[in-house]
Amino acid sequence: MNMSDEIRVIADAMLEKKAQNVVSLDLTKIGTAIADYFVICNADSTTQVVAISDYVEEMMEKKCDRSVLRKQGRENAFWVILDYSDIVVHIFLTDQRLFYRLEDLWADAVKTEYTD
Repeated sequence: MNMSDEIRVIADAMLEKKAQNVVSLDLTKIGTAIADYFVICNADSTTQVVAISDYVEEMMEKKCDRSVLRKQGRENAFWVILDYSDIVVHIFLTDQRLFYRLEDLWADAVKTEYTD
């Protein structure tokens, strides 16, 4: 399975749990980036942030045979980060996403939007 298939698995898992504004950022042309891709979404409740996070992990293991290397933020669920080394997943509470404006920080990245 290639990287774009894995990103699609992540995006589909997010959408299945009703995530909003699902996008991927291709960071491969940006030399300073910590990963090749970011996949970002948001949700309106901490319960939903955790549900999306859990489902992304489950689908990545089931469909891609990949386990998350590191994860952060699950305890307060304002911003959960799942690190797959080359792909980093960001699941925000809606107001936190608006505050941190991750896409603006990586404005040079090629952005892809996903819908169901």
